[in-house]
Amino acid sequence: METLTGERPPTASEMPPAPPPRRSVPGALVVAMRPQEWVKNLLVFAGLVFSRQFDEAEPLGAAILTFVAFCAISSAGYLLNDLRDVEHDRRHHEKRRRPIAAGELSEGLAATAGVVLALLGIVLGLAVNAEVAAIVAGYGVATAAYSLILKRLVIVDVMTIAGLFILRVVAGAVAVDVQASEWLLVCTGMLALFLGFTKRRQEAMEEELGEAGETRPVLEHYSLPFIDQMIAMVTAAAIISYAVYAVDSPFIGSEMLATAPPVLYGIFRYLYLVYDRRDTRSTAEILTRDPGMIAAALVWMGTALLLLYAL
Repeated sequence: METLTGERPPTASEMPPAPPPRRSVPGALVVAMRPQEWVKNLLVFAGLVFSRQFDEAEPLGAAILTFVAFCAISSAGYLLNDLRDVEHDRRHHEKRRRPIAAGELSEGLAATAGVVLALLGIVLGLAVNAEVAAIVAGYGVATAAYSLILKRLVIVDVMTIAGLFILRVVAGAVAVDVQASEWLLVCTGMLALFLGFTKRRQEAMEEELGEAGETRPVLEHYSLPFIDQMIAMVTAAAIISYAVYAVDSPFIGSEMLATAPPVLYGIFRYLYLVYDRRDTRSTAEILTRDPGMIAAALVWMGTALLLLYAL
């Protein structure tokens, strides 16, 4: 069928995609806070679980408050990051859909929300104790430094991310009044470096293939061979440090090694997704949406709880 001008009308498959519906201001604010990234804050429960206090009301309440405090302070950091990179995000094929870059959330409102969330996180930390509040505040300062400066410094950017992961574990241990194992902190740091360098590899691959346009300025200092070498090093270090931590478990000794298989599978699965499947999803999306990663987490959690609380 032709139109009056003699031209064939476009078929449904040839039509340009409809623009996504514009989000409401509250909806845009929630999206900008990135609640999907809060899964990383579950690390604050490590001290609670491994000290065998998971079934005690007071420590559990303190850990939950600490978790919410980190969710608030981390969301404040995401808002600051998006405010800092708004012009850069508008030139990126995916990041341009972020609420601030898309114009769905005003910069003034985002800045105000960021301040409120940061203060809320510190107040919730104070509700636990002053040390937790100090760690939450320190996390906020480190996040701000990362957004403003450190994420543009090669190697330092990924090491900062690892430090932020360690702060979560330390805060969770302080909240329930236990001493975090040195090997648990080393393992946490190595796993965070693993996630950080694999993320840089995903971004470097996208940039090399021209699929994402301009991504991160720091990527000009990262080459794929260098990133691959870093991933190989931290992968081995993460596995070894977890094995040492499991053997050194204060409550059940080397029986904790029974949790190693799901950890190994999770690491190998993540490498498979990044290298073989060239998965470009965010770390949080891979951890919470990939069936293999979810299964590994559930098996690890079930095994750890069984060993710690049932045997």
